Amino acid sequence: MDQFIREVDEEYRREQIAALWRRYGALIVALAVLVVAGVAGWRFYETRREQQAQAASARYEEALQLARDGKASEAESALSGLTGEGPDGYRLVARFRLAAETGRREASDGAKAFEAIAGDAAVPGALQDLARLRAAVLRLDMAEAADEAVRGLERLAAPSNPWRHTAREMLGLSLLKRGDVEGAGKWFDQIAADRETPAGLRSRLEIYVALVAGGRVQTQ
Repeated sequence: MDQFIREVDEEYRREQIAALWRRYGALIVALAVLVVAGVAGWRFYETRREQQAQAASARYEEALQLARDGKASEAESALSGLTGEGPDGYRLVARFRLAAETGRREASDGAKAFEAIAGDAAVPGALQDLARLRAAVLRLDMAEAADEAVRGLERLAAPSNPWRHTAREMLGLSLLKRGDVEGAGKWFDQIAADRETPAGLRSRLEIYVALVAGGRVQTQ
């Protein structure tokens, strides 16, 4: 009797499965095809993206090598081409590097290039601030723009800004160069009081404090 019941139960399940297949078989096959196609498409996309990243990396390294070889115009041209092509990350890195190379040739042009990055809403906020920092540093040695640069650095020196350490260092050095040892000392004090100040900057701080203690710096 038990064997008979099991056979009847198995036969019932087979009939149920057959009925479900007759009713939904086409849909199941279609779903399976979609899943396979989706996985294949995703893998193709990932492979394509990896290939693009590798190509962009190679082009970026070539541009850096041109810069190291002293071929500034060729390097800038290569970087400029990369800013409009390739993955987003490499386009942004190329924009930063192109602005830096431009700044080596002409500080005001480099500052404008960094400010363009800072004004791009598509760039993450922290990187916008980095671009503002780089622009301000370039303008520090430009007499007509030094005060503007200082104001920009002061905004970046806020306690919550991730670039505050460099901003404070640049402000302190700028004032020290101008002979304002008291003003420089205040920025160096902020660096010393910040628990998150990087170790390398703390090492340099010892030299800065000694310069402040020595009084006005004579510059040519």
